[in-house]
Amino acid sequence: MGLATAPSGTLSEPDRTGPDRTGPGRAHWLRVARETADDLATDAVAREQAGKTPFDEVSRLREAGLLTLLVPAGSGGGGADWPTAYAVVREIAAADGAIGQLLGSHCFLSWSARFFTEPSRAARLERRYAAEQWCWGGGLARQESPLTLTGTRGGQVLDGRQSYATGVLVADRLAVCAVRTDTGEPLAVVVDPAHPGVRVEADTDTFGQRLSAGGSVEFDSVPVAADDVLGPLSADEDFLSPLAALASPVGRLLSVQLRLGMAEGVLAEAREYSRVGRSPWQPAGPAGSPQDAQTLAAFGELTVLTRSASALTDQALQAVHGALTRADDLTYDEYAEVSVLVAMAEAASSRAAQESTARALDIVGARSTSSRLGFDRFWRNARTHTLYEPVAHRLRDVGDYFLNGTHPPFVLPG
Repeated sequence: MGLATAPSGTLSEPDRTGPDRTGPGRAHWLRVARETADDLATDAVAREQAGKTPFDEVSRLREAGLLTLLVPAGSGGGGADWPTAYAVVREIAAADGAIGQLLGSHCFLSWSARFFTEPSRAARLERRYAAEQWCWGGGLARQESPLTLTGTRGGQVLDGRQSYATGVLVADRLAVCAVRTDTGEPLAVVVDPAHPGVRVEADTDTFGQRLSAGGSVEFDSVPVAADDVLGPLSADEDFLSPLAALASPVGRLLSVQLRLGMAEGVLAEAREYSRVGRSPWQPAGPAGSPQDAQTLAAFGELTVLTRSASALTDQALQAVHGALTRADDLTYDEYAEVSVLVAMAEAASSRAAQESTARALDIVGARSTSSRLGFDRFWRNARTHTLYEPVAHRLRDVGDYFLNGTHPPFVLPG
């Protein structure tokens, strides 16, 4: 049993999971991402401290074309593939972790129809979403108290409450998981949050990721049309198609990119501060300066930690992309290899994000307590995300696979 063996496919291959995706190209979107990240970085501290609902930030993403990044060019989108989308999310997260999470969640949820419903129907939904420039929010993870979908004479109605979910305060469409009351089958459902039966409440007391537009959503007898039910979310391999199964590692790899972006972002800012940000009255070679031995060792250790996680993530990305190119030809043993590799990247990136964002404060020193500098936002954002997306169970899955050959469970991001 090999753990790091990626299925055939490289990053240069086209994404064959949809129609022709020809667009401006990877270089264009990486340039757009850098420009958007630079724009977000200019007022990141002030925006994070204000904690306002990120309507303006969503407008920036929309104007840059990033909300329709994964939509085929022929359907009115950017024509990018998943490797490009991952790189874009990571670039944005380095400047603003909360907006990186918002964009990553949007990318996954906006693409969910391609995982769970037939291609023609998914394409129709995609064309409308691109034309109207929707921002997506919600989450497809199973909850302890699930949303319920009940049949009526006129169709079906959605009831229940979904706890903290990304993007719901700014979403034009929600994608959620609901369980049929008659069969217990979990289904992916699309909901218009403008319906009067939908009530969204902000989560205003979080200490991090304040701009991810997170909140709780309550559904009270919300009508659900047949076209709004995308498909089943069963975790049973006997019923789960290979493409639908890939929704799990694809979505989880977005969290990996988010964590790496945060780690790289805080190290870049700490490096800049160490080089030029110190007061002129401070003597040469103090703690935190580019000449201090402890500072050099700390930067070296965190760089190795982050680059190691990045290298493992690249392997996971190649495996995911190769699996997407094969889709229906993928075996469940090969899928398990992909899922375990992503789990390894999750664990490595979580450690890189937590250690880099915490120890960067030590590198900068007492000045890192200044609210004007805003170094604390990196730690708060990373810690909040890793609390909502813990990786202890991922390590258990890796160990169970390595020792016993047990396939990892099908788990969707929240």
